[in-house]
Amino acid sequence: MKLKPLADRVIIRPTAAEEVTASGIIIPDSAKEKPLRGTVVAVGNGTKDEEMVIKEGDEVLYGKYAGTEIDLNGEKVLIMRQNEVLAVVVK
Repeated sequence: MKLKPLADRVIIRPTAAEEVTASGIIIPDSAKEKPLRGTVVAVGNGTKDEEMVIKEGDEVLYGKYAGTEIDLNGEKVLIMRQNEVLAVVVK
């Protein structure tokens, strides 16, 4: 299944959370911090009031509780409005 977000929405694939600490302690899934970084996999066209500035492939930072988690082909992704994205990572 393929999704095309509407208006000013984007679909983001979260970056995997860290599993091992610097001291080598393995952290269980229930204690892991939700990742705040991800890669944009699809973008909408924007609205007449808000131009879409995020592009597919951009690495972005987003708020801890931003977006809605959905299952896309067995993979967990987030769908959120462009204004919920905090920054684009520039390399």
